[in-house]
Amino acid sequence: MPALATSDIIAVIGAGAMGAGIAQVAAQAGHPVRLYDNRDGAAQAGIDGVRRQLEKRVAKGKMAQADVDAIVSRMTPAATLAELADSRLVVEAIVENLEVKRSVFAELEAICGPDTLLTSNTSSLSITSIAAGLERPERVAGLHFFNPAPVMKLVEVISGLATDAEVAETLYATAAAWGKVPVHASSTPGFIVNRVARPFYAEGLRLMQEGAAAPATLDALLRQAGGFRMGPFELMDLIGHDVNYAVTRSVFDAYYGDTRFEPSLVQLALVEAGRLGRKSGQGFYDYREGATSVAPDFAPAAEAALPPLVAEGQLGAIAPLVTRAEAAGLEVVRRESISGEARLRLDGLTLALSDGRCAAERARDEGLEALVLFDLCLDYETASAIALAASPGVYAEARTLATAFFQRLGLDVAWLTDTPGLAVLRTVAMLANEAADAVLQGVCSARDGDLAMQAGVNYPRGPLAWADALGLAFVHRTLTHLQQSYGEERYRASFLLRRKALAEETFHV
Repeated sequence: MPALATSDIIAVIGAGAMGAGIAQVAAQAGHPVRLYDNRDGAAQAGIDGVRRQLEKRVAKGKMAQADVDAIVSRMTPAATLAELADSRLVVEAIVENLEVKRSVFAELEAICGPDTLLTSNTSSLSITSIAAGLERPERVAGLHFFNPAPVMKLVEVISGLATDAEVAETLYATAAAWGKVPVHASSTPGFIVNRVARPFYAEGLRLMQEGAAAPATLDALLRQAGGFRMGPFELMDLIGHDVNYAVTRSVFDAYYGDTRFEPSLVQLALVEAGRLGRKSGQGFYDYREGATSVAPDFAPAAEAALPPLVAEGQLGAIAPLVTRAEAAGLEVVRRESISGEARLRLDGLTLALSDGRCAAERARDEGLEALVLFDLCLDYETASAIALAASPGVYAEARTLATAFFQRLGLDVAWLTDTPGLAVLRTVAMLANEAADAVLQGVCSARDGDLAMQAGVNYPRGPLAWADALGLAFVHRTLTHLQQSYGEERYRASFLLRRKALAEETFHV
């Protein structure tokens, strides 16, 4: 279906930051826009706010004043809902209250023509429920922008039970014409992003609660090793713990208490204490004036004479570690003909990529006296930090040897308690698992699931593409080990991921 013509009027209900931002996006795309808010003067204030934001770009030489004037001239405040009658598309961006939204949509249906597309920017409410009771629920859909709307590329096009396919396709094409990255999703709790992203926060919170490492260390690992823009704790502080906890609780309740979405008592305590993050001055970090920043707990420089590195098996993703060792001047012996999983050896010390077991269990299972597990990195060639965990047989001298080895490669070293899956691996495995279940349940395609996580929350790689690169059998094995370690349904592998792993398939061709 073609996008809406730029001559079509776009109406936005709600002149807060999100509503005004959506209005700006439509006006920038060339549409006449009508902005309505039931608070006196709010619509004009929203338009004035858009002008101020755009003029900041003019002051920086990033935009011409004439372009700002043209965009703002296309935005008109509406005094009543009746003034939206001739709109081709209405985007509702008001309070997240189902009954309030239903009331607004009932009024819109009575006011607007039969060809008007009615959409909600809701991030958590069911489009099916919003449209229920309308005479023409087929023209109702979700058009979920991310904040700030003019900056964030992703738009989730949400189809409710009754949404006409042509309506969804028109919205998809229109969002693309507006310079956005649209994805299709069905109306299920959390849609794509707010569902698939839950493990990013949940695994960090669990690791902290179990004493694996402090927030600053875990954040640094997810950034420096995992390639994420922000770690889970600093991101939760930015979002606001009241908001993040509420979304988690909403998804948890909507899925009838599925433990994969179980909220954290640690985060609840912050909400109860009023430590909501940046906006309150305190969260996991202290943002008050004069507060001392917290550094990650990386190991101090270690001194040790490094023996030759023996690299056994097909190295695959970890091959850059061996290349870095050679570049650092270490003697390397390659034994690629040895079967089994890749291992690195420094005399009697074995180094291996985690597979979801804790080091103590794996050392016992594989008959190893001294085993150090290292964490997943997005790219071992460019990573600047790595997490390690040791089996009980790794005494101080061997621990120093492992630290010195990775530091010689230019990596900051964080020693975690012996926890299954370490930090990055378990997070990525759980993200991929949730994305796989979303595909299995028809929420989205694999392509749209990955695209949503990259465009919506700036993930360095789509979770399913990442799983493909690691090998689905490896990701499935990691999840199985996590479930065995904890004995919880939370870590159960998605059937689709399991099926594809057994069939040696991938999510992306």
